[in-house]
This record gives sequence, structure tokens and C-alpha cells, in this order.
Amino acid sequence: MEDVFLGLGSNIGDRKRHLTQAIEYIEDTIGVVKKRSSVIETESWGFKSTPFLNQVILISTDLTPLELMKELQIIETKMGRKTKTNTFSNNPVYTDRPIDIDILIFGLQKIKMPQLNIPHPKMFERDFVLIPLREIIDHSLLQQIHTLCS
Repeated sequence: MEDVFLGLGSNIGDRKRHLTQAIEYIEDTIGVVKKRSSVIETESWGFKSTPFLNQVILISTDLTPLELMKELQIIETKMGRKTKTNTFSNNPVYTDRPIDIDILIFGLQKIKMPQLNIPHPKMFERDFVLIPLREIIDHSLLQQIHTLCS
């Protein structure tokens, strides 16, 4: 079993319900939820829109990072998330979404693949990740992850 930190966000519909439902799906299909941060409201990031509710959870899972990514994408799609890419650069386009689930930390693994980067490459730039993450992560582990990202 591997400890994994996931970042969740929602900015349309019943945002609180979307977070709760995503966590229920995660518990049903992926692994045990060990810790949950508080839910915080933040401005949208990368585009102008309605505020997000954000939360970080710690789970324990037997899945590999790629298996986990695929399962999370299934949950996002099931909950109404539409994947959008920029036609010219194939980069994600930031848009409103009922749920967004990011793998922030997967044990002490560092993975750099076209479809997956762990630890999440922008998590130390985003308060909507760091504020809830700091509530549930051991400070020394966060320092190790920061060093791993450097």
C-alpha cells in the first residue's frame, strides 16, 4: 500500500457535494481515505470564473501511479468533467469543472512522463493546494517532497 495525497477542486454546481461524492468514489474504487483537510474556497487559477472549493485528502492504495491516474479520470468523467486541450499546443485549457482530482504526492516517488508528473509540478506555486495540504501532511515529509521537486 502506498500513501498518496490527492488535490480535489470544484467550481460549478453543488461544489461541496461534488467533493463529497468524489471522495466516496475514491473510497469505493481506489483505496482507504486516511485523512481529509478542511475545505477552502479560492479564486479560479489560470482563468477567470467562479471560485473553487478545494480539499486535499490522504489515501492508501495498491494501484500504481498510472492505474491511479486512469481511475481518477474515470471518476472525473463519471461526474461530468469534460477534457479540453488546446488544439495548437495540446496543453490543457483551464475551464469550469464539477470536479478536478490531481495526484500531488505518491509516496516518495518522482515520475516524469508525458501524461503524468509526480510530485505535481505546480503544487508549491498554488495556495489552493498548499493550504489544505499543510493541514494533513507531516512537515518533514513536505520538506522531503520539496527537495525531491528541486
